[in-house]
Amino acid sequence: MKSFTADHKPLMGEAPEVRGFFLGCGFNSAGMMLGGGCGRELAHWIIHGRPEKDMYGYDIRRFHNSLTDNKRWIRERSHESYAKNYSVVFPFDEPLASRNMRKDPFHQVLTEQGCMFQERHGWERPGWFNKEGPVVKDYDYYGAYDVKRNEKYKYDELLGQEYTFDFPPHHDVIKNECLSCRHSVAVFDMSYFGKFYLTGPDAKKAADWLFTADVNKKPGDAYYLAIGGGVAEHNWNHIRTVLQDQGFRCQLTDHSEDMGMISIQGPKSREVLQEVLDTDLSNEAFSFSSHKVVNAAGHQVRAMRLSFVGELGWELHIPKDSCLPVYRAVMAAGAKHGIINSGYRAIDSLSIEKGYRHWHADLRPDDTPLEAGLAFTCKLKSSIPFQGRDMLEKQKKEGLKRRIVCFTTDEKVPMFGLEAIYRNGVPVGHLRRADYGFYIDKTIGYGYIRNPDGGVVSADFIKSGEFTLERMGVVYKAKAHLKSPFDPENKRVKGIYD
Repeated sequence: MKSFTADHKPLMGEAPEVRGFFLGCGFNSAGMMLGGGCGRELAHWIIHGRPEKDMYGYDIRRFHNSLTDNKRWIRERSHESYAKNYSVVFPFDEPLASRNMRKDPFHQVLTEQGCMFQERHGWERPGWFNKEGPVVKDYDYYGAYDVKRNEKYKYDELLGQEYTFDFPPHHDVIKNECLSCRHSVAVFDMSYFGKFYLTGPDAKKAADWLFTADVNKKPGDAYYLAIGGGVAEHNWNHIRTVLQDQGFRCQLTDHSEDMGMISIQGPKSREVLQEVLDTDLSNEAFSFSSHKVVNAAGHQVRAMRLSFVGELGWELHIPKDSCLPVYRAVMAAGAKHGIINSGYRAIDSLSIEKGYRHWHADLRPDDTPLEAGLAFTCKLKSSIPFQGRDMLEKQKKEGLKRRIVCFTTDEKVPMFGLEAIYRNGVPVGHLRRADYGFYIDKTIGYGYIRNPDGGVVSADFIKSGEFTLERMGVVYKAKAHLKSPFDPENKRVKGIYD
């Protein structure tokens, strides 16, 4: 008997439902191949509470509890996993099985506007927008079990066009979504984010220990956590485990399904939102990285001045029943500015152009904030203890043996991650993530590099090297950057457009 899991990867780690109960199963006919390494990591996991290497892709916590309890999801996704066992893995493929399991309040209105959805964590989230309006249909088991194949399935046809290691046919569609955000204004539906509240008498103590940053600008005993949807379940379980192990008297409550979230980004975002929100949006009244509860078109929302694309913008966290009225008010106010819907394919491009990090690409459990260029998120100048502080202080003292670096190529060539990085002809690492930056009009990649001599990776080591990137056997000249090549002075998020 062979066991096939929902994503063709093993199930490992501590079960979310029962502390101390560990899984090491579901090896998809690859147990002989994976058993040794996985067994070693599982032993380390049981003894030390976490594996030594990056095992996030095999961690049982990668699946949301609403999916693992759903027989339809298990049956359909496991079948497709088996059916595509030997299929070529293309960069932008999406599952056809078990779709429409979790839909946010904007799903129907975005479907009507031609949204090409992606599936993440059970959620349907916007990938990009197509005028033909592809609809995701029920799974047809690829014609097996006497199930009739879906005919004239536009979503499947568009996915098929993605089966390439070149730029996809709709490259220019994503370019338009990106440049509309850079030059005017765009709306991103980010409702699939996890939305948790951390409350209770020890909430401040818990936040101090859990988070590397100083989150106590104002005294309080409640925290609102908005977490990328793909990692929400993992974060939920990690935080609950820490609260239990440390004995903190506080609660974590999940309101992910109760709220929607849209992000309005671009140079014109302030002009658009000033018509919708009942508060002053000037820099003096509403500074970057601050939030307020305000009224939007008569509905109470939480507005946060944040950006994951490197532009002036705000996120609106909206109660479920208020989502559509607020969305329509934003689109109406933005019409004269040419506002458009944009998806996560645009976010991927815009975020890498700015140098913002993605979980499990730029950031993995075996990376540190110092290696990732995120020292500014750590309260090391304070005396406040936090989880992992001793390791960071040790690493800071000894120097970094590897660090993340940005690379660009002048030659317009598609890259997706895993391309080899060479310094002076010697391999020093590989790209974790790559995409095309439409504003700077270059291919951009981020990867961690090491010194072949085992020494410290200093700024001089990076500046003095000649770098190349190897894609599918072809080597391309690359330029290394210590800062993001796009808006390195962070002017745009501050609303400064020269």
